[in-house]
Amino acid sequence: MLYPKRTKFRKYCKGRTKGIKVDGIKLSFGQFGILACESGRINSNTIEAARRVMSRKLKRNGRIWVRVFADIPITKKPTEVRMGKGKGNPVGWVAKVATGQVLFEMDGMSLSSATQATKLAGHKLNLLTKCIQWS
Repeated sequence: MLYPKRTKFRKYCKGRTKGIKVDGIKLSFGQFGILACESGRINSNTIEAARRVMSRKLKRNGRIWVRVFADIPITKKPTEVRMGKGKGNPVGWVAKVATGQVLFEMDGMSLSSATQATKLAGHKLNLLTKCIQWS
């Protein structure tokens, strides 16, 4: 799982995920990429699952860069607990994703294999995504 080693605070506000990204919308490392077509939150387990399915599809040829990092803790109260008594304990980590943000980048493979890997990773992610190519 991807999560930070330490944070300033244990619990954070969730924040909003609406809006269009201004930076991080172009490919920086690879030739192909996965672009988010909508905003939302992605769990750290989901990011790892998408990375693993891409690396398996590419048979570990080429290179994959993960451009999102789950750095916001998500809290949850136990089941059947009465209202009040403060915020729950952290149970997982999420990354905020804006519209137009590049999530993953790939290099060292053909266009057909990159689009197939993008399609498989898109099934794992809970957002609408599309494959982009560096030009």
